[in-house]
Amino acid sequence: MTTLFTRIIDGELPGTFVWQDEHCVAFLSIQPLRPGHTLVVPRQEIDHWLDCPADLRDHLMAVCQHIARAIDAEWSPAKVGLMIAGLEVPHLHVHLVPMWAVHDLDFARAQPGDHDELEEIGSRLRRTLVALGTDPGV
Repeated sequence: MTTLFTRIIDGELPGTFVWQDEHCVAFLSIQPLRPGHTLVVPRQEIDHWLDCPADLRDHLMAVCQHIARAIDAEWSPAKVGLMIAGLEVPHLHVHLVPMWAVHDLDFARAQPGDHDELEEIGSRLRRTLVALGTDPGV
């Protein structure tokens, strides 16, 4: 069964993409914990991260580092949090969240994102990725 994330990747549903390559994509969460909350998602439908092949896992983490550096440059958080939860959508995805305190990773605090604000944040992250010397492919 096609996942929600595959439908976003395939363009059936809207998404604010900040990264695209042959193995994965990254797009902003529509229920962000903080501005800049990004999901890094493999194109391949893998439910549990334990089932992710090592080469794909390593690629996802490399992409996460690029995007986290852009998040860090844009918002100067204390840390860029990284979390794999995967309960809400059965498709492996890595959450990257600018954080100043541990409660910034509390999903009960997520709020619906404003479309225009998400588009502006996406533009900022793409520009910052390029400024940092990385081609986001978007």
